Amino acid sequence: MASFFSSLFLLSILLTLTPILCTNSEGNALHALRSKFSDPKNVLQSWDPTLVNPCTWFHVTCDSNSHVIRLDLGNSNISGALGSELGELKHLQYLELYGNKIEGKIPKELGNLKNLISMDLYGNNFQGEIPKSFSKLKSLRFLRLNNNKLSGPIPRELTTLSNLKVFDVSNNNLCGTIPVDGPFTSFPIESFENNRLNGPELQGLVSYDFGC
Repeated sequence: MASFFSSLFLLSILLTLTPILCTNSEGNALHALRSKFSDPKNVLQSWDPTLVNPCTWFHVTCDSNSHVIRLDLGNSNISGALGSELGELKHLQYLELYGNKIEGKIPKELGNLKNLISMDLYGNNFQGEIPKSFSKLKSLRFLRLNNNKLSGPIPRELTTLSNLKVFDVSNNNLCGTIPVDGPFTSFPIESFENNRLNGPELQGLVSYDFGC
């Protein structure tokens, strides 16, 4: 009987610690992100790694369970690169990094953020291809990647994102053709302008990456 109550006691402790452990991992992920950034305006000054809970940090919003659900760093004059650690923010719904000087590739690990509703990375210096892993973001409604230096074709896997309402990749260096399936039937042509795209995909006639 004593061992039974001991087990219950240990279980209660683990359940109590679960939110703390989650916020610890999220805080570690955000601190790792901060270490990759140059921050001349000190907008990340409050991101103190000694605090268990990152919910007290500026530009970070949490839900009632102390999970990070929003990251607001738009127009913050930060530079550097994103790392895979962002994929640890499993509860993130809004990722707002627009209007900065962030460069390098967009991490494929962002495809792990399955609760994400909005991703705004426009107005930076991102390079490389749009990750195919974005096709796992089934809750995504807004994806704005315009005004970067992205290249390669638009991944056809994105046509499976049935909740996607806004998609903007204008002013990049994308090639190939524009998807015509799924949500892409409703996006205006302005969302694709100023690239090297060859117009809408001619299914069965030419490859979707024609011209890349």
